[in-house]
Amino acid sequence: MLDPKTFNIIVMSWTILGLAVLPILFFIKAPYGRHIKKEWKPLINNRLGWFIMELPSVVFFAYFFLSGSSDKNMVLWLIFTLWELHYINRVFIFPLKLKTKGKKMPLAIAVFALFFNFGNGFINGYFFGNLALSYDLSWFYDPRFIIGIILFITGMIINWQSDEILFSLRKSGETGYKIPYGKMYKYISCPNYFGEIMEWTGFAILTWCLPSLSFLIWTLVNLLPRALSNHKWYRENFTEYPSERKAFIPFVL
Repeated sequence: MLDPKTFNIIVMSWTILGLAVLPILFFIKAPYGRHIKKEWKPLINNRLGWFIMELPSVVFFAYFFLSGSSDKNMVLWLIFTLWELHYINRVFIFPLKLKTKGKKMPLAIAVFALFFNFGNGFINGYFFGNLALSYDLSWFYDPRFIIGIILFITGMIINWQSDEILFSLRKSGETGYKIPYGKMYKYISCPNYFGEIMEWTGFAILTWCLPSLSFLIWTLVNLLPRALSNHKWYRENFTEYPSERKAFIPFVL
């Protein structure tokens, strides 16, 4: 078992790595979806790629949490449930709703995402399974927990609603992209990403620990450059794209 000092060094190193990757992603667009580059071969089925790259977040978090030595109370079980609820949707439901028949994604993207999801699944699962000793039942009444759970649930609703709007844009057999409208798309181009960041901001607040903060930073590193790229792509490809719509944060960015 890792001692807390060694574990914190690992988490800090992992966080610094994420921050080092951030400026790179502002210049290199991840080549999948609308930004796909076929020269990034080999390519694999889009749905299979999503399943492969998101699965570690379910499996590794659950493994390190359930095999951990700490006693699990209701607070820790709720934390476990929130994490798994998000990623079970991403692994088993989201790919099945994709109307992307025949679309491919680079295997390299799935491999990079495996690395990301293993690292975050490990540090969070290990912490809550072994080192999270300060969460007694009074945590349910802590302002951090109350604020965090509200943000998490609100973010999840925004994330799921925004995904459903994207799913509805294509009828069976259709390809290509359309401008999404409705809900948070009135304000920003990527409310699905905004909702996910809100989720993990809430998670970081309600757990109030370094591993959750690290995961929030990594998620922001991954999604912020992607949101800006998508926003730019929409503006370049649709002359009628709403000019008042921001990329990532309503009225701000």
